[in-house]
Amino acid sequence: MEIVQKVKILNKLGLHLRAAAQLVKASSKFKCRVLVRSQNGHVDMKSILNLMALAATYGSELTLVFQGEDARDAQTAIQNLFLSRFGEKE
Repeated sequence: MEIVQKVKILNKLGLHLRAAAQLVKASSKFKCRVLVRSQNGHVDMKSILNLMALAATYGSELTLVFQGEDARDAQTAIQNLFLSRFGEKE
């Protein structure tokens, strides 16, 4: 199964270290492969260094690709992180 979804970074600080760590932690719970595509390239979401290399700022649009048997569960969990602004107020 493959799911492709676009998300927007809603938190003012962008995809900084703490937010990236939350994404790595969430995606690592699942067997499926999770890729992140941006205008700066594409990376594996299970690598914090790769996520930081995207340098995604507030308002950036990313395309998430979930590939594998538990793709739907991973997509839901990771979408919730983006929608909740990674727990940040702004």
